[in-house]
Amino acid sequence: MSASKYLSDPERQTSGFPIEPTLLIATFSPEGICYEANPAWEALFGRLGSPWQRLVDEDRTHFQALLTQAIQGKRVLHELLMLHFPERNEPVPALFNVIPVHLPYAQTETPAALVITVELLIEPSSLVYAQSQRHRLETLGRMALGIAHDFNNLLMSILGNLELLRLSLGQSPVATEISGYLQALERAALDGATLMRKLQEYVRQEKPAPFEPVDLPTLLDECLMLTRPYWHNEPRRQGLTICLETDLKPVPPIRGVASELRQVFTNLILNAVQAMPRGGVLRIETKFDPERGVQVRLSDTGIGMTESVRKRIFEPLFTTKPEGSGMGLAIVAGIVREHSGNIEVESTPGVGTTFTLYFPPIATLPPTESATTPARASRPVRVLIVDDEVGVRTVLARLLSFKGHTVTQAASAAEALSHLQTQSFDIVFTDQAMPEMSGLELSQRIRAQFPQLPIVLISGDTELGLSAGEVDAVLAKPFQLQDIESLIRKLCGPKPTE
Repeated sequence: MSASKYLSDPERQTSGFPIEPTLLIATFSPEGICYEANPAWEALFGRLGSPWQRLVDEDRTHFQALLTQAIQGKRVLHELLMLHFPERNEPVPALFNVIPVHLPYAQTETPAALVITVELLIEPSSLVYAQSQRHRLETLGRMALGIAHDFNNLLMSILGNLELLRLSLGQSPVATEISGYLQALERAALDGATLMRKLQEYVRQEKPAPFEPVDLPTLLDECLMLTRPYWHNEPRRQGLTICLETDLKPVPPIRGVASELRQVFTNLILNAVQAMPRGGVLRIETKFDPERGVQVRLSDTGIGMTESVRKRIFEPLFTTKPEGSGMGLAIVAGIVREHSGNIEVESTPGVGTTFTLYFPPIATLPPTESATTPARASRPVRVLIVDDEVGVRTVLARLLSFKGHTVTQAASAAEALSHLQTQSFDIVFTDQAMPEMSGLELSQRIRAQFPQLPIVLISGDTELGLSAGEVDAVLAKPFQLQDIESLIRKLCGPKPTE
C-alpha cells in the first residue's frame, strides 16, 4: 500500500470555515477512497477533498510518512500540522489524528479503513470574541490533557531507569559519588509529574493538591542540588567562580506544596546566578523569627538593581532581560502569597540583591511510622503487567524482577486474558489508556472470572470515575518502586517471616 493517493486527491476550493468550531471527520479506505465525511469536513474540504492538499510544504512529507504508518496499522495521535488557506495570511494550526480500523478476525494487519479527524485551532470569524476564546481554551485544554498523559509515560521511564541504575550500582564507590546527581534527576522528574497533575487539575477544575508539612532546610538542599550545574559547573567552565555559602539552621516546618516551593527557590537561585556575570557569592540562610515566622534569606553579590526596578520586579510581564518573559518573579510572589507568606527584596546597584521570605510555622509533628520503622519487604509474587507502552512495561518488569518477583508481560488486554487462562498470578497491574480495551474494561473482565485476584489500575489521568470494587487500587503515573512494593505488600501480604 502507498500513501501517495492521499496526497493527490482533488479538492474543492472553499471560501470560509465552518460556522461552528467542530471536529472534521472522514473515513477513507487504505487506497485513499473517501467512504464518509461529516458536514464540517465537506463544508471546508469538499466531499472528495483532503486537508493534506493544504498542508504547508514542510509538513506534507511528514504527513505522508504518518499515513504510511497508519496504513501499516499504527495509530497517529495529536499531530500538530499547519494548513494554508488562501483567505488567511498566516498558516492555520490543525490537530490531526489517524486511527486505523481493523475488522474482527481479520487475517491481515492492513486496516480495513482509516478514520481521520482534523481540528482547526482557530476562532471562526463569525463567532463573538467570548465564544472563540472559550473554544481556544477548550482546545488547548484537550491538547494539554493528551500531552500530560504522554509526558507522564516519559517520566515513568525516566524514574524507572533511574531506580534501575541505583539498584545496579548498589553500594559501589561510583554509586556514592553520583548518588547526589541521581537524587537531583529523580527530584526533577517527580516535580515534573506534580506539574502535570497541576495542569490536569486546572483543566478539569479539580481541587488542587492539599498542603503538607515541608522542612525548608531540606527543600533548599534539594534546590541547590538541582541547580548545581548553573551555579557551579557552568561558571567554572567559563573560568568564573560562584562561591556558595549556606547557614541552614533547623526551623519549624511550614505547610505547603513542596514542588511549588522548589519552583520559588530554584527561580531565585537562577536569578542570583544571572545577576553575577563575573562570579560572586551566593548565600542562603534559614532561621526562625518568633515575630515573623520561618525566614529564608537568599542574597547575591551581583549587579543589583535601581530603586525603580526593585519596585516593579513582581509585576507580571515586567522584565529587564531581552529574552525574559516577565513572569518568573510574578509567579514566585503568587506562590508565596498562596502559602500565606511574604517576600521582600533589598538591592543596591553594584553591590547585590537580597530576597527575604517569611512563612507561618506549624506545630512540630510527631514522627510517623515510616520515619521510625524500616519498610517491610513484600513476599515474592507472580505479577502480570499489562501496558501497550513497551518502555513503561519493560522498566516496570525490570524493577519488579530486581525485587525477586516473577513477571509476565502483556502488550494488550487480549494478550493478558490469554495469559490468565494458562497461568496463575498473585496480582495484576494494568494500564488504563490502551487501544481496543481499556484497563478498566479489562479489570471488569478479570473480576468476573477471577474475583479474588488483586487488580491495580495504572493511570496518568486524575479523573477515572471508578465505582467501588472495580479495582483494588489505583497507581498514578509516574510512580516509584516503593509505591509498587507497598501495594504488593498490602494486597498480597508481607513475607511469611514477618
